[in-house]
Amino acid sequence: MPVSRPLATPDVHEVFNQTPALDVGNWFTSDRALTEAVRRAGGAQHERRLSRLGRRAASAEVVEWGILANRHVPTLENYDSQGRRIDEVAFHPAYHQLMGLGLGNGIAAAAWDGTPHGHVLHAAMSYLLGQVDAGTICPMTMTYAAVPVLRRESAVSEEWLPRILAARYDPASRPAADKASVTIGMTMTEKQGGSDLRANTTRAEPVDRARRTFSLTGHKWFCSAPMSDAFLTLAQTERGLSCFLVPRWLPDGRRNTGFRIVRLKDKLGDRSNATAEIEYDRAFSWRIGEEGRGIATILEAVQHTRLDCVVGSAAGMRGALVQALWHTQHRQCFGRRLADHPAMAAVLADLAVESEAATALAVRIAAALDAGDPLTRLLTPVAKYWICKRLPGFAAEAMECLGGNGYVETSPMPRHFRQSPVNAIWEGSGNIVALDVLRVLQREPEAVEALRAFLAEPIGREANYDQWLNCIDLDCCEEARARELVERLALAAQAAILLLAQSPLAPVFCRSRLGAMGFTYGAAPGLTDARAVIERAMPKCSAPGQGDA
Repeated sequence: MPVSRPLATPDVHEVFNQTPALDVGNWFTSDRALTEAVRRAGGAQHERRLSRLGRRAASAEVVEWGILANRHVPTLENYDSQGRRIDEVAFHPAYHQLMGLGLGNGIAAAAWDGTPHGHVLHAAMSYLLGQVDAGTICPMTMTYAAVPVLRRESAVSEEWLPRILAARYDPASRPAADKASVTIGMTMTEKQGGSDLRANTTRAEPVDRARRTFSLTGHKWFCSAPMSDAFLTLAQTERGLSCFLVPRWLPDGRRNTGFRIVRLKDKLGDRSNATAEIEYDRAFSWRIGEEGRGIATILEAVQHTRLDCVVGSAAGMRGALVQALWHTQHRQCFGRRLADHPAMAAVLADLAVESEAATALAVRIAAALDAGDPLTRLLTPVAKYWICKRLPGFAAEAMECLGGNGYVETSPMPRHFRQSPVNAIWEGSGNIVALDVLRVLQREPEAVEALRAFLAEPIGREANYDQWLNCIDLDCCEEARARELVERLALAAQAAILLLAQSPLAPVFCRSRLGAMGFTYGAAPGLTDARAVIERAMPKCSAPGQGDA
């Protein structure tokens, strides 16, 4: 018999020309587009705070939290060990660590606690943490956005707002009165209606009209963050669709057993965040706002969640861009760095222009919210439509820059790509948002005049911009052309912001987006100095603590 021998395991090749681990040091100070946008928006006083968060978000520990929270997805526990109905969602510890980091830094409170330029601060924090994990931003966003709605009812706001403004995270499932802080979810759509909220069939029966308490029976097809302490929801009363707050626990300390989680959705992306289908079986609730005016009431929250859709998509662009820049700067191909090849440089520069314009628009909307500017009523849905729709193509192009390395699950790019479509769907898909823009154009003259003034300010600075603006007719509100109008407005708004900021990218943006735009990234004819654009976008590695003093 032949003698068996152990298999030899020699090193058959040397590993080289592979990209080192991304090491930026500080997501805030290394991002020129973000820091300049925050300063323009009046947020310079928050730079130290944002730098601390940017350094923490870029740390290996926090980056690992984002990986783990998506790898170990939430699970539903309908019953406890004794068979009692509990309807709880269990998360990996990394999820709670990310929630604690965001809420503990004031991401839901800063816009409402008296902090100057609080919406700008909120948007910048969301942008930074969204690059670590977008899923956990969802419950933070809804908690932030719920505040103006809750303020409509003093009895409710006195109980709930101090726990939102506490800037803490308390993951315990127990009555709000026993918690240091709370989170607020939202659940509006139903199986048969989707975005057509007036088709909702959930019924609300009065329990005590003097105290505005109601009993809800029905279902909701999508409930984001079902582990929240309470939910803004919509139901039909005898006077029409109305807004309600449904707590997980009753004021007397018992579970609100009428709130039931049927199942968790198995989603394409957004894996760290739980999304559920729920049912109400005589669930206790408080009415919020005027009866029969539920959509108008909930829109106060939607205006802010749509801002965060824009911020989240801009953050997704930046996160994907940084991966592409880092890889192409460190990878050799055909005798030189990938980024030094003119064709690749054109792609990277085009992505960088797109990313900076998205960031500038997101922060500008936050600044308008701080100022109470009616411009937000149009600029927010316009940006929500455009920036969120641009992200999937952007993420795909950035992934392609990494080649096969970007297509495997050990890379962050598949998570960026899977996450990319959600903001275009959440809070109104493209047609819904475009039609909302048409309604505002027809019914809210103050917002229209604010938009006209905003777009007129940079006239005369760039010929392509002036020509583009001449092709926009705000009086033409044909539904079939709604998307065309919104897209023209979005590009005009981005150009206006860059022109007013005297950004070095303004002429490039106007030539490549308002002139003869290419059909794919890297095909635009206006990118004449790709290297300068790339250098501007390149994350600047900083020493630990830089910018904190």
